[in-house]
Amino acid sequence: MKPLEVLLTVLLGIGAIQGLVCGIILWNNNSQNRTANKFLAAILFFFSYRLIVEILKLFNIGFYDFWYHFLLEYNWIYGALIYFFVKAYITPKFKLNLKNDWIHFLPVGIEFLWSNFIKSQNFYWDGTRESLSWLGYYGYIIWMHYPTMYIISGLLIIYYSFRSEKLLNIKNNPVFEIISENTIWIKRLLKVLRFFSILIILIVLIDLIFFNYAFNRWYHYPLFIGMALITYWLGIEGFGKRNQLASKLKIVLSSKEKSQLDELSKKISHLMIEKKIFKNPDLTLNSLSEALNVKPYLTTKCLNLIFNKKFNDFINEYRIEEVKKLINNPDNNQYTLLALAYDSGFNSKASFNRAVKKLTGKSPSALKQI
Repeated sequence: MKPLEVLLTVLLGIGAIQGLVCGIILWNNNSQNRTANKFLAAILFFFSYRLIVEILKLFNIGFYDFWYHFLLEYNWIYGALIYFFVKAYITPKFKLNLKNDWIHFLPVGIEFLWSNFIKSQNFYWDGTRESLSWLGYYGYIIWMHYPTMYIISGLLIIYYSFRSEKLLNIKNNPVFEIISENTIWIKRLLKVLRFFSILIILIVLIDLIFFNYAFNRWYHYPLFIGMALITYWLGIEGFGKRNQLASKLKIVLSSKEKSQLDELSKKISHLMIEKKIFKNPDLTLNSLSEALNVKPYLTTKCLNLIFNKKFNDFINEYRIEEVKKLINNPDNNQYTLLALAYDSGFNSKASFNRAVKKLTGKSPSALKQI
């Protein structure tokens, strides 16, 4: 084996092993994302399988030998698996509906049957065109001498990546709400897969037009190295996010509950704006609830559903706005930023810095320019 082939074997092997190991872990994961994790595991398994096939070819296994008839292509399944992974990831309690969803796996079924049919032609081929049927001869030409499987695979990934992005951008689903910050890595993955698919299609078309589809190794193996890198990266990302929720169920309120929470929200706003209760550094959820004369769970419910905020973030936003007002008052020029923060309700420098960074994305000193 040549040094370059050894290097290729190592690189493809690393991606394949990473995909298999992470795939097994994800498949056996029993978190709330278990269905999505199984789809992601399936993606990793098929990616790893494809890399293993290429490694075997480096050892001259799979070229018109016994293994040629068993190492089949499953390139047309990637798009559907990606789509259902995203759908399961953002849909609480998702279940695959075979009655409606089978159509998405029809392409890989066609690929499997067609690949078997084409490879079976080797049993009849005696070196002459007449030894094959019309369908067998031209099917073999289209399948083996044109980049058919790669172009269709790339188009399917591109199509399903756009469908998946559309799912991630749903804003008004009546049942659940997508946690956008937890889907950033998936959007990044979809863009990478789409770019990689477009690259493959362009390269094989250039090869077909200018080089009679020689499928030379100068770009053949770099493409699979790219696939190995994507498999390795996807395994790491999937493993790290295996327990992370990408959506949450919406709570449907009755008209009575909605009216109650709306009234409570007005009282909370009054305490914040008129009474400036947030300036109390010892303010807690319980003390705020006592001031409202309601149970703490109702205060939390109101903050979550009406203001769409957690208690600490809700209070700290008022405190930060108060700091800005104090900064813009010339009478406070002699006071330090930390002194103004204390006057606004923060009880330590650390809590002030942490709140400003989280809620504004900037350092506390930047408040002077806001």
